[in-house]
Amino acid sequence: MIIAFYISGHGLGHASRAIELMHALASTAPGETRIVVRTSAPRWIFDRTAPSSIDLQPIEVDTGIVQIDSIRIDEAETARQAARFYRDFDRRVDDEAAVLREVGADVVVGDIPPLAFAAAARAELPSVAVSNFTWDWIYSVYDSFEREAPHAMPAIQRAYSCASLALRLPMHGGFEPMTTVTRDIPFIVRRSTRDRRDTRRRLGIADDRPAVLPSFGAYGLDLPYDELARSDRFGMVRGDFAQLDEHDLHYQDLVAAVDVVVSKPGYGIVSESVANETALLYTSRGRFVEYDVFAREMPRVLRCRYIGQNDLLAGRWADAIDALLEQHAPVERPSIDGAAVAARYVIQLARR
Repeated sequence: MIIAFYISGHGLGHASRAIELMHALASTAPGETRIVVRTSAPRWIFDRTAPSSIDLQPIEVDTGIVQIDSIRIDEAETARQAARFYRDFDRRVDDEAAVLREVGADVVVGDIPPLAFAAAARAELPSVAVSNFTWDWIYSVYDSFEREAPHAMPAIQRAYSCASLALRLPMHGGFEPMTTVTRDIPFIVRRSTRDRRDTRRRLGIADDRPAVLPSFGAYGLDLPYDELARSDRFGMVRGDFAQLDEHDLHYQDLVAAVDVVVSKPGYGIVSESVANETALLYTSRGRFVEYDVFAREMPRVLRCRYIGQNDLLAGRWADAIDALLEQHAPVERPSIDGAAVAARYVIQLARR
């Protein structure tokens, strides 16, 4: 069975959860699956964590959001990039449908490029959307789309309406073009299986004060790291991939080992904090409507606290960290087996 994945290149969260689904597919149908991946997400994340047998094919499959850094969005350039991409969308759909026929795909999985579903429909293949949002919902608050890319939103919504099935993750928004085929599933998430104390020992994380991990993803953030490292109220932990590789550890092991993650709320870091029972100190992230959903829903499943951008960027973290760690753990423990659930849906469609 050949499964074609289309994965948004925006940030790392789309690729991270798609990779978890790939592993679940390999476990659910061992020896039966061949996976082709079409994406502009960085190769290194697949080299580090994806099944070794995938066929990775770099290509632009959507435009996402143009970010200045991890917490600032360039709305005008976001609209301009969408205008460029969707101006010749029909040609892109033809090209991708031809690719799907050439590789002999049985089913298409998209997280969450509209191109995936339009191309699958043109190639007469079933398709599955897997995400916590759709791009039309994200773009709906940007006035620049009406001026710069009036053709983009209709194209996106038509493409989404082609999906055979939509698997909607927690903390979601959008999905109106897929309403009749949407099913809710649990978190797809990377959960550490390492002993927390052993990970801390390997990485030299002291136990005399809270360990704090700044996590600002693919886009980074200019923080006063030297000043933060001198704090006598918490210990700074940097996400050094060379160090993780040296100890045969993954990023989720680091999230599980620390006491607090400092980040902006996005699906990847929120779900990993939930799964690994790590507190989250979060800041705002520009006009990104997903933020409001996270801010509303996180307290049900996660110890979390807001820190303003001024305090964040100035390194004034200690009081907020202390207050965060005084919170009681939430009673609700959400299911985190979404990858296995999604894999069963995908395989059922592929075998029809």
